[in-house]
Amino acid sequence: MAHLVKDAMTAGVVTVWPEASLVEVAQLMRDQDIGDVVVATGDTVVGMITDRDITVRAVADGSDPFALSAGSVCTPDPVTIGPYESAARAVELMREHAVRRLPVVEDGRPVGLVSLGDLAREGDAGPALADISRAGRDR
Repeated sequence: MAHLVKDAMTAGVVTVWPEASLVEVAQLMRDQDIGDVVVATGDTVVGMITDRDITVRAVADGSDPFALSAGSVCTPDPVTIGPYESAARAVELMREHAVRRLPVVEDGRPVGLVSLGDLAREGDAGPALADISRAGRDR
């Protein structure tokens, strides 16, 4: 069981500027084999964008993915957590905000990402898996 976020998180984080086009973000996701990217200005997290965000908030509406930016489609001001906070706190935040991943931030800079799956593998998610999975579809 991971008791701290740093023990369960994926270290390192892929970031894009808010001005990056959705095509750039999608290509980065493909090349890195990931489904989520942190949107940041310098070292400050300003949003979170997932492959689902691109699909549901842009492509499904017929928007031009070259014309839309990551900043216009991302979830702004995502809930973050520190690496030395408890895994239980991460689960609590995920449940409270109905999200499946949290950027991990240290000294204001993104240093990793922790997902519900990471916490489940470590045995820390408990009943949160079902609660969050039942939450709103566009999270």
